[in-house]
Amino acid sequence: MGRMSVEETIREKLTAAFSPEALQVVNESHHHAGHASSPGTGESHFAVRVVSLAFEGKSRLERHRMVNAVLADELAGKVHALAVTAMTPEDAAQ
Repeated sequence: MGRMSVEETIREKLTAAFSPEALQVVNESHHHAGHASSPGTGESHFAVRVVSLAFEGKSRLERHRMVNAVLADELAGKVHALAVTAMTPEDAAQ
């Protein structure tokens, strides 16, 4: 099998780490094409929305840290920006 896209890697890692009830991974790189800081790979800016029981009892900052820790390799490499929305199923239902 060929190399996975950054988007697929993000999706797989978050699924493995959090067994989310809902997961959205949105590639927003096209909004940033041509910016001085954009690497121009088309896989540099992402927004993720993760709904998981793993975030129960955690602050917003702790949740972001959990997601960032799982995606540390990507954030150190190809991913330039990551917007994180991390919620419990209860948060998502409101």
